[in-house]
Amino acid sequence: MGASYYQFCPVAKTMELLDERWTLLVVRELVGGDRHFNDLRRGLPRMSPTLLSKRLQHLVAAGVAERHKHGNEVRYRLSPAGQELAPIVAALGEWGIRWIGHLGDRDLDPKILLWDMHRRVDHDVVPPGRTVIEFRFPSVPPSQRHWWLVLTPTDADVCDADPGFDVAVRVTADLRSMVEVWLGDLAWSDALRSGAVDIQGPEDLRRGMPAWFKLLSFAGVPRPDREHRPVGLR
Repeated sequence: MGASYYQFCPVAKTMELLDERWTLLVVRELVGGDRHFNDLRRGLPRMSPTLLSKRLQHLVAAGVAERHKHGNEVRYRLSPAGQELAPIVAALGEWGIRWIGHLGDRDLDPKILLWDMHRRVDHDVVPPGRTVIEFRFPSVPPSQRHWWLVLTPTDADVCDADPGFDVAVRVTADLRSMVEVWLGDLAWSDALRSGAVDIQGPEDLRRGMPAWFKLLSFAGVPRPDREHRPVGLR
């Protein structure tokens, strides 16, 4: 647990538990349900495995999360107490997308973007069989420039190396613009019209691809005009 504020205020006591670096983001990853340790790592790629293990132990000890082992498989999930944090995490995300407009270059991570996208696939509308989308981000370092999503009507996977399957659709995009599309700040149609995002492939797949993804859950949150946002958060 973090340092004590030595206040009886329940807000202070809650923050003693949750305000250590990364802790609430681990909770964010667990909000969606059961998670393997490696899945949590993929959702938090800049967090060291050692620190992730420490934060999970902290949440389990506090009764916020539960560790379940079945044979050699270990999964983590939120306890009933942890599940009550889900609307708080959602409210923080909604507040952030409404009031914090500025994203620095270091905030733009293709690994996190593609991991998020693979979790928001609308499997009811993807084509039958296996569909592979290749993403190219020309402005990022070569080691992070190429990504693949492998989609089926029941599953989705992210690859940072060529999976060896035929590519159905190729997306070439400015990373910032692709993140803005995902956050709901830029419409797919506007990104395509401006050339910030380019989709190549058979016409039916090219036109249908944007509908294969449900945008980030915060994408529909109304934003105030930028001039009305707090100056320190622009």
